[in-house]
Amino acid sequence: MKILILANNDVGLYKFRKELVEELLKEHEVFICLPNGDYIKELVSLGCKFISCDLLDRHGTNPIKELKLIFWYKKVLRDHKPDIVFTYTIKPNVYGGAACASLNIPYVVNVTGLGTAVENPGLMQLVTVNLYKYGLRKAQKVFFQNTENRDFMVNKGAVKGKYDMLPGSGVNLNNYTVSEYPNGETVDFVFVSRIMKEKGIDQYLEAAKEIKKRHPETRFHICGFCEQAYEEELQRLNEDGTIIYHGLVKDMAAIYKQMCCTIHPTYYPEGLSNVLLESAASGRPIITTNRSGCREVVDNGINGYVVKEKDSNDLIEKIEMFLTLSVKERSDMGLAGRNKVEREFNRQIVIQKYLSEISQIKEVQ
Repeated sequence: MKILILANNDVGLYKFRKELVEELLKEHEVFICLPNGDYIKELVSLGCKFISCDLLDRHGTNPIKELKLIFWYKKVLRDHKPDIVFTYTIKPNVYGGAACASLNIPYVVNVTGLGTAVENPGLMQLVTVNLYKYGLRKAQKVFFQNTENRDFMVNKGAVKGKYDMLPGSGVNLNNYTVSEYPNGETVDFVFVSRIMKEKGIDQYLEAAKEIKKRHPETRFHICGFCEQAYEEELQRLNEDGTIIYHGLVKDMAAIYKQMCCTIHPTYYPEGLSNVLLESAASGRPIITTNRSGCREVVDNGINGYVVKEKDSNDLIEKIEMFLTLSVKERSDMGLAGRNKVEREFNRQIVIQKYLSEISQIKEVQ
């Protein structure tokens, strides 16, 4: 069979869907259509055939360019004639889905998050929901990563066909393993994300400044690239010792081994946080916000703590609670997280659900 994957970036496809791609390549021809990037050569080396998609602008809103993308997707579909298409992220889901629907090609949609346009009621929400209705109208299956996204889309009538839940992108339990919990004099916290306001970077920096005053033995690390103008502030805080800024890190498994706790104070509309899954799989406690895409991974007080959105004081309070724990209590909290992801978030669950969708196409053929 020919399988076409539509996505908006190479990093997510490689880091979170590599195992699925490898499984598909065992029996099928796999084409990937997305903008060029550093991980494309890795995906091609696995056996994928790459179709460059320069028209896709993740943040663009020009209606003419968006319309061109739909027609371009149609051309790709006509040229390559896939048996089934897998789409990820908003624009491939909506525009790629619309192209598949118009040509009666089976497609499976993965809603990795609804995006900020859907977060608040208003004109943009209305427009985006209607675009979803158009793009998802003939989907063979729509996968959701959290129940809040599912319920919203179903209640708005954006999904009328079959849908199911996934445990996010799942986590590779072999790549992220439990190492000995740190037992040094310092307590290391880490923020892992794109550096942007909605990911809670302001709350993390405020907490770092306050906690460092009270507990000089703590260290606050940041891993990720800047999507917004935080470069100067991060550089200044790095120089005065408030934080340790690592930039974009490829090998996060090595970072988690050195950390005592991961802090993810996001209020961005997540699908399901891969940062939290990877940290928990590594046996590290997590502190995150009480919102969909995050709360699913943390059992409050068991494998971490839940904090209020946009609330620096609550975050500081939870960090203080964490610091009162003994090293064994922190380690036990991390192991509880590992047990949770083993039960609920193994990436093999995701792979099997996709293989099930392929089997339906085989039965028709």
